[in-house]
Amino acid sequence: MPSLLFVCTANRIRSPLAEYLFRSKLKQQADLDPADVWQIESAGTWAQPDRPPMASAMSVAAQYGMDISSHRSRSVDAVDLNRFDLILTMETSQRDALRSEFPSAADRIYTLAEAATGFAYDIDDPIGRSDAVFHRTLVQLDDLLDQGWERLNRAAVYFSSRGEEDV
Repeated sequence: MPSLLFVCTANRIRSPLAEYLFRSKLKQQADLDPADVWQIESAGTWAQPDRPPMASAMSVAAQYGMDISSHRSRSVDAVDLNRFDLILTMETSQRDALRSEFPSAADRIYTLAEAATGFAYDIDDPIGRSDAVFHRTLVQLDDLLDQGWERLNRAAVYFSSRGEEDV
């Protein structure tokens, strides 16, 4: 089963939005419960554990028909990165830090933009900004997931099958 971890800073805005968007797209594409075919989670590089999503993140998610209120933040340090076939960060600095800190997973760590489009760039953190900026962030995540849908699926399946061969 392919597995995917989205990573941002606090795990209260970008990575949970990406996680829930990806689940929603899987459900739309495959008409299956995503939990039956994928393991999709999120974490943060500087996350305080067990915090809910930011109110503005929940609000924009609701506009997309997603309820992310049950999400609780967690630190990437509390996650076994070996469980994930693909690890997607929101910023190049997060990618670089994770590659340095977790060299055994380095070949599976990319920015979301890089994995989706082939070009690494940051998805800015909307913390402390207007609801309109939160909405633009969600639209950017949605566009990247749409644009890179095939690439992301191929990469996760590739790393998943490679991991099975290594066992």
